[in-house]
Amino acid sequence: MSDTNGTDNDNQPRGFEAVKNHMLENKIETALWVSRCLSIIFAIGYLLPIFGSSQSAFYKVLISNAATSALRLHQRLPRIQFTKEFLALLLIEDSCHYLFFSLIFLYVQPFILILFPVVLFAVLHSASYSLKILDMLGQNSWWGARLMISLVEFQQRNILRLIAFSEIFLMPIAVVSVFMGRAGLMTPFIYYHFLTLRYTSRRNPHTRNMFHELKLATEVIANNPKAPPIVGKVLHGAIRLVTRLAPPTPVQQAQ
Repeated sequence: MSDTNGTDNDNQPRGFEAVKNHMLENKIETALWVSRCLSIIFAIGYLLPIFGSSQSAFYKVLISNAATSALRLHQRLPRIQFTKEFLALLLIEDSCHYLFFSLIFLYVQPFILILFPVVLFAVLHSASYSLKILDMLGQNSWWGARLMISLVEFQQRNILRLIAFSEIFLMPIAVVSVFMGRAGLMTPFIYYHFLTLRYTSRRNPHTRNMFHELKLATEVIANNPKAPPIVGKVLHGAIRLVTRLAPPTPVQQAQ
């Protein structure tokens, strides 16, 4: 028993030392993980304002997300160039989209749905790095954390679909927020451009797919014989409006 305990105690420092060395060697990945964890912590602080105001926690989530997006952009596009080609590359990056997202809602009154895509992305992207750290620690006592990470990875597709749905649903909320005095007049217009970037994303087709799913579901309701004619007319009009506003689908994703 004493030999076993001695072996465990010897392994534990080596595990933490391995984590320390890994973090020092991979500073950007570590900074990304920390900023994503901060987004999650601040979001919890928004829901449970124990150590500060919920409003302050809300904006801290957006700021930490902006930091995450900026770091990710630096990782993807390390050399800034003032050219049209670089701007085109910048605008197709998902990290650029969510940097815009944080800037858009940084001057909007707090609303919980705004944090949904940010926090869900933070959970999704921090899970794999957290698992890597746990593997380096090599401690089976962290089975609870491993179980939660496995659950997140198992539900990855559903989480991405939920993110896409919240991105879309935030558009009418942005419009309503203007009339309620909770957002600036330009917020819906700027957010519309964010949504078009998400729709044409090459790496993440979930927003585009969710638009298609919502269109099919709306058509089913509109064509239901039991639905009042006025409801069907309004829904068909909404479908035509959204279809007209939708940007062209990228050829790469269509094939």
